[in-house]
Amino acid sequence: MRLFRRHRDRRTEALPRPIEEVDLDSLLALVADSLGYACAFDPGGGALTLTGPRRVVVRLAGLRAEALRRSREDWPVLVSEHLAHALATADEPLDACDLDQVRPMLRTRIQLDDDLDSARVVGRHLTADLVEVLTIGYGPAGRPVRPEEVGCWPITAAQALDVALENARQDERLSVTEGDLGGVAVRRLTGPTTGAAAHLRRLGDYLPVPSDGVLVALPDPATLIVHPVEGIGVVRAIERLRLFAQREFDLRAEALSPQVYWWHGGRLSLIRADLVSQDGQTRLVVAPPPDFARVLAAMAARPESRPDGESGDG
Repeated sequence: MRLFRRHRDRRTEALPRPIEEVDLDSLLALVADSLGYACAFDPGGGALTLTGPRRVVVRLAGLRAEALRRSREDWPVLVSEHLAHALATADEPLDACDLDQVRPMLRTRIQLDDDLDSARVVGRHLTADLVEVLTIGYGPAGRPVRPEEVGCWPITAAQALDVALENARQDERLSVTEGDLGGVAVRRLTGPTTGAAAHLRRLGDYLPVPSDGVLVALPDPATLIVHPVEGIGVVRAIERLRLFAQREFDLRAEALSPQVYWWHGGRLSLIRADLVSQDGQTRLVVAPPPDFARVLAAMAARPESRPDGESGDG
């Protein structure tokens, strides 16, 4: 029996590696050489040691998983970016591929989709134009997490984003102040880091949220400007918030969005409101999403929304 087991073990060790792994390793070696590094793979292929101007150990589990999800045409860029990123972050005090180390540092940051360009990040869309990006570290110093790094973790990207949101909720408390925008009452929620928008999901911890939700402006990643959707006066609030958000967007380098959003039922929706110049005047043209349009129609039909003395009868 012992002889048979040794023979079986030798046969298992002799099994050829998948061609995808062989090709990926060849590409890794080629890119490493172009960067001025010699490389040596761990026996199991889980890591690569670069030796040259410096010595750097590169984790490969996440890269291999990401490569299998992408076409081979993408591999050269994927490998080049992975090795370049490993070299650029080699001096970080934490190993981003070790979830136990980075878990307390996980946060999210809201960014405009257009600002991401082709950057490879881990995130999810809050709206068509806003992306919730997973980061390691606090505030502007926090850097986006790459898919290959999450690929090393024993949890999914969605679970990692939930961990980051819970970290923000537990560690960061927003300050709430009342304000006025041209006669429209608002509340300003401000946080100590760029992840204040993560607290949208916990908005009820800070203020009463009506059944029809709230209007939200996001002038910067650390601030929420909120107005309750409680009456037909919300139409004027959209105008005031839109003008305020646009002004902040034009003046501040760190501004986030010039738009107005509707937070309702745990979802954020863009309320398209365009500033149109015509005959020397600027007016606001609002195109609300269908669900919000129905809320507005219901408000307009309420008796308290009609001018004094106007009856709903014939």
